[in-house]
Amino acid sequence: MSDERTYLVVVNHEEQYSIWPDDAEVPAGWRAEGTSGSRDECLDHIERVWTDMRPLSLRERMASDSR
Repeated sequence: MSDERTYLVVVNHEEQYSIWPDDAEVPAGWRAEGTSGSRDECLDHIERVWTDMRPLSLRERMASDSR
């Protein structure tokens, strides 16, 4: 089955990424990151930019613990 929809790359306050159909309202707590395209294009973009899967709060806590 072919997915012809267009998707948005969305990101939340913890800098975690996902995709969302562009014809649906972005859920609360998420914002459009600025990239849109096919499912595969959006997932490829996320793979390139989301290099640290840890939530932002954990990264910040770990950085402060190491000081």
